[in-house]
Amino acid sequence: MVETISQLFLNTVKAYQKDALMLHKKAGSYTPISTEEVAAWVKDFSLGLQSIGMHKGDKLIIFADNSPFWVMTDVANLCLGGITVPIYTSLMPDQVKYIIDNSDAKVVVCAGTDLWQKVEAVKSQLSKVERYITLTAGEGPEGALSVEAVREMGQELGRSRPELFEQSAAAVQPDDIASIIYTSGTTGIPKGVMLMHSNFLSNIRAVDEILEFSVRDTCLSFLPLSHVLERMVSFTYLYKGCTIGYAESIETLGENLLELRPTIMVNVPRVLEKIYAKVIDNVLASPPLRRKIFFWAVEVGKQVSQRTLQKQVIPGGLKFKHSLAHKLVFSKILAKTGGRVRFFVSGGAALSRDIAEFFHAVGLLILEGYGLTETSPVIAVNTFDHLKFGTVGPPIPGVEVKIAEDGEILTRGPHVMKGYYNMEAETAEAIRDGWFYTGDIGHLDEDGHLVITDRKKDIIVTAGGKNVAPQPIENLLKTDPHIESALLVGDNRKFISALIVPNFEKLEEYAKSKDISFGSLSELVQEDRVVNFYQELIDRITPNLASYEKIKKVILMDRDFEIEKGEMTPSLKIKRNIVEAKFKDRIDSIYTE
Repeated sequence: MVETISQLFLNTVKAYQKDALMLHKKAGSYTPISTEEVAAWVKDFSLGLQSIGMHKGDKLIIFADNSPFWVMTDVANLCLGGITVPIYTSLMPDQVKYIIDNSDAKVVVCAGTDLWQKVEAVKSQLSKVERYITLTAGEGPEGALSVEAVREMGQELGRSRPELFEQSAAAVQPDDIASIIYTSGTTGIPKGVMLMHSNFLSNIRAVDEILEFSVRDTCLSFLPLSHVLERMVSFTYLYKGCTIGYAESIETLGENLLELRPTIMVNVPRVLEKIYAKVIDNVLASPPLRRKIFFWAVEVGKQVSQRTLQKQVIPGGLKFKHSLAHKLVFSKILAKTGGRVRFFVSGGAALSRDIAEFFHAVGLLILEGYGLTETSPVIAVNTFDHLKFGTVGPPIPGVEVKIAEDGEILTRGPHVMKGYYNMEAETAEAIRDGWFYTGDIGHLDEDGHLVITDRKKDIIVTAGGKNVAPQPIENLLKTDPHIESALLVGDNRKFISALIVPNFEKLEEYAKSKDISFGSLSELVQEDRVVNFYQELIDRITPNLASYEKIKKVILMDRDFEIEKGEMTPSLKIKRNIVEAKFKDRIDSIYTE
């Protein structure tokens, strides 16, 4: 049985010989990298790392955008028993310095001039780093070895010691640390999560048991590989011999979907929300007859979806309507994904039930799951046989879940991290009696599916003592095409309010239709008619909220929240405490009016 990532890789290169194990954009078109080429690259680089002084247990930083070379660098390091420490490319130099220094990294692998400039800005303060390597083709900047030079050293070492690579890979043990992944830190300083080879493998085997991955699949990778979900799933793709295609960027995702025509892709809700909003926006802008056909088709799709989930027979008349709906509407939506998708996975944050139901109705299966960096990451996930909207599915095989008295979700099993790097007190607080305390509030429903309410620390307690879970309400708001982002506030306040980032294109259309003149977006979002429009819109979207949950006042933002400004994590979650502190004056003002 495969027990380490190094064993997984050796098994893959023997079992899945294919011309296109990986695909990446080169000179304007997708270029394949064969299994044989991947195997040679990994072996040469792994031995090259040993040539420059890397040993088992040493830490290696990867600071690069997604590409096959990110994954190959990671696997090469893991095959010599090294520990990989990924860094999000969106982080600022001081954050990069913190992770490199805190992790005691010995080697830094960097790609691209912009990222190297961030490293160079703090390089003089990094006393523990012994070597810098650039993944960018060519010589690279002064003070860094080129990837070609390292591979040449590896080839030379391999000629003198041909058995060394496989010996090193075989020496890696399941309980060895594979990676230290720094949490994106919605609150506090980032913590280095130590994940062992056995942690990753427990997740890989469990996911393989309940989801269908095969050598015939083409998987599109676009989430940052620094994110534990994309990383674990990439290992799973390799484990099953899938072809992995890499998106150029999130901006080119639509184009890359059409080029690669994937069968599987892992998503975050923010991307699915944007796709949904765009579809609805296009429909609302279309002629009345087309709109009528669209909403008729979606209603037919939902009827088929409900019967399918309840394992009921679909009547002949409904089948005919569904076939027509597919031809007139659904096929056009699915074509935008390349037309071959078997399923999407959604993780990283809660997905609106309405959006999941909509996509299932049009024929696109989204399997929502749940987990954390500390749990390698998957705790629960919906599957083909156990799919229930509004839940994150049942716990995966081998994983235990229980609910504490205060509603906090606890989990135990082989997926739970070894601990936080050099943070014994924090580790002891997070893992008690073998149970990991997730910090999330939820419950197990009558079918054993896990339902997430919100982050424990995000629950808003009003001045009247009422508890409000903001996340489900925010997700509901974001289903409207006029709203890009939403953040509820109101802790210790008399009522709930919301910071709203409008869809600025839609907002400007509205202003034009109402003859509202403005000199800037900042001026426009403070216009009374615009604020009233959004308040009325929110009231229409949320008719079923309890009185204490209702959004009484709205603050319209003139820009979206940004990673670079510290307002969002690299995995696109809003840092509530940062945003509330940054806009405290504006928030206070609406409670004193």
